Amino acid sequence: MTQDVLDTIIGAGRSADPQAAEAHYQAGLDADSAGDRLAALEGYRQASRLDSKPQYVFKLAYLLDLLGEEDEAVGLYEQLCSSEQPYVNALLNLATIYEDRGEISKAEKCLRQILETNPNHERARLFMKDVQASRNMYYDEEHARDLAKRSAMLDTPVTDFELSVRARNCLKKMQIRTLGDLLKISEAELLSYRNFGETSLVEIKGMLSSKGLRLGQGLEAHFSRFRREIYDQLRGAAPDSVLNKPISVLDLSVRARKALQMLNILTIGDLATRTEAELMGVKNFGATSLYEITGKLTDYGLSLRTLD
Repeated sequence: MTQDVLDTIIGAGRSADPQAAEAHYQAGLDADSAGDRLAALEGYRQASRLDSKPQYVFKLAYLLDLLGEEDEAVGLYEQLCSSEQPYVNALLNLATIYEDRGEISKAEKCLRQILETNPNHERARLFMKDVQASRNMYYDEEHARDLAKRSAMLDTPVTDFELSVRARNCLKKMQIRTLGDLLKISEAELLSYRNFGETSLVEIKGMLSSKGLRLGQGLEAHFSRFRREIYDQLRGAAPDSVLNKPISVLDLSVRARKALQMLNILTIGDLATRTEAELMGVKNFGATSLYEITGKLTDYGLSLRTLD
């Protein structure tokens, strides 16, 4: 966009020579009718420089848009639309450009300006429906692309990452082949596997963290609802004041406490939703710790969950 044209628009009300401006505008219209767009463009430019009438600036912006000078056209349309009484056709054309660019919110804003003053403007109403449909389509496509990217990432073989021989062999024996497989297993399950130690765990957690992932992530959505249902059933055996008590009130041994930390068990209610098998799956958790925990739960009238 030329600085002269911008100065003319910004300096609203400045009319150096209205008659000359009208003459240039008419010359632009004549050239436009004759198919000479370059001559028409020059006529509209001269008219806009001499007078800031909206119709002069609009015709200039419209022709620039047709000639592929979209950025300059947008600048002129935006200036026309920023006035107290925006030029309706400028709002419509600007909305069209915004929609083509994927700037859906801006397109909606232009159309809303029209409909706020003229709710029955048929073209604006129909266009608003199209724009809103485009918004839904745009977000659906974005969502689909995000899902596709995530799916591709989860299908990445663990062998593509630099892991130690021990960690790699353990994952192979556990038939964990992809990142997605790792999301379906907990820390406790990994540590319970023979020869799998803390070093390998830290290594794998770091690898997942670099991708914004974590162990057990895939299990959470599946089990969170299930845990809530079990928790609701527990309310028949103990009040919330008991179920919400922190594990620390049980005064457990260090070994038992660490096992519960591994399973992210924070309250008595959380503990009562777990089974013996889940606890026994934690590395170094044995019968002594199990007996200790069941005894503490009994003091509160509770027990570990039993499988049907």
